[in-house]
Amino acid sequence: MRSGRRVLVVLSVVALLAFMGGSAFAQLVGTIKDVETSVGSSGKVDWTTGVITAVGIGAPPAQPANAAQARAMAERAAQVVAYRNLLEAVKGVRLDSTTTVENFMVTSDVIRTQVSGFVQGAMVMDKKYMSDGSVEVTVGMKLTGALADSLLPKTPPAQPTGIVTTPGVAGQTFTGLIVDARGLGIRPAMAPKVLNEDGKEVYGSAWINREWAVREGMAGYLKDPLQAQQNPRVTDKPLLVKAIKASGDARVDVVISNADASMIHGATQNLSFLEKCKVIILVD
Repeated sequence: MRSGRRVLVVLSVVALLAFMGGSAFAQLVGTIKDVETSVGSSGKVDWTTGVITAVGIGAPPAQPANAAQARAMAERAAQVVAYRNLLEAVKGVRLDSTTTVENFMVTSDVIRTQVSGFVQGAMVMDKKYMSDGSVEVTVGMKLTGALADSLLPKTPPAQPTGIVTTPGVAGQTFTGLIVDARGLGIRPAMAPKVLNEDGKEVYGSAWINREWAVREGMAGYLKDPLQAQQNPRVTDKPLLVKAIKASGDARVDVVISNADASMIHGATQNLSFLEKCKVIILVD
């Protein structure tokens, strides 16, 4: 009887651990995978969920002592390669229109150490066992949270002046901003900007609350306008504007019309959703 109870307890614990592992995986990757770019040799950034992943493959030793040792050593080798590839991928992530993560790591020993530590703490998301005995391991981490905290400016730049509000639109309030930049070849980044036709920053690091940016990311990226309008990031009354063009060679920042810019800045309440990073950019 006691033996049966022990088995039941063990099975319950195993089930709980599996559930917790599955929950952690779901929490990391999210539910919508839409805007994905490749970085490094095997890395991918899902800009919709804000998760970066990389893959590593490990082979078993030529003369293992037994099958268990062969599998364990192949797993270990794959994991080492996956973490190395993830670090390479993180370095290639674009922070803004002029900077990649690697640029920051080159100029700061502190950031280089921090980023390397974050990568080593990444989650093992998947393992695949091949018929030849090799193992493929996928590791992943969030771009938000600790990584964003180490990379985003500690002191935001001063807010630009001179964005003129248009009579007749002043006072209209919205719960978020959707910028339709499809067809412009926009490249996702951790800290994009929305500019007006005069090059003044309508949205960017000068307008955010840093805590929100670290936790949520400065902007979300989607492809489907309907999904964007229903996304909780921009809640129930977002302003949808059409981007005019991309700005700069990196094609990270987007330009909107002066009229749309004045509509965003026409009510002080709208500055609240900018502070909380309630911005989605539609891309191809």
